[in-house]
Amino acid sequence: MLFGVLAVHSPELCPLHNKTSKKIFLEVQRKIKANQKKLNILKIVGFYVSVLEHQWIIILDAKNAHDIEQLCITVGISAMSTVKIVPINDFNKVVSKMQSSQ
Repeated sequence: MLFGVLAVHSPELCPLHNKTSKKIFLEVQRKIKANQKKLNILKIVGFYVSVLEHQWIIILDAKNAHDIEQLCITVGISAMSTVKIVPINDFNKVVSKMQSSQ
């Protein structure tokens, strides 16, 4: 199942200006990969950052949102960001389902 992880931090906690956040940020991707199997994260589909908006968008294929929540705690994302985890679907698959139900 696909999930979007939307993480937002304040300008004061931005890794560009905060030493603690920078340390966390530089280790996030490595820590995600190190904990991926243990926390049932099947695949990291994409990891994007909007620097000026202070937002991260991570798209994961995972078994459930609770494992993603634990991942965000374990790797430190929740230490500097407010995190929202939402289930998402591929647009083309949704269109196909809608068309087949007509």
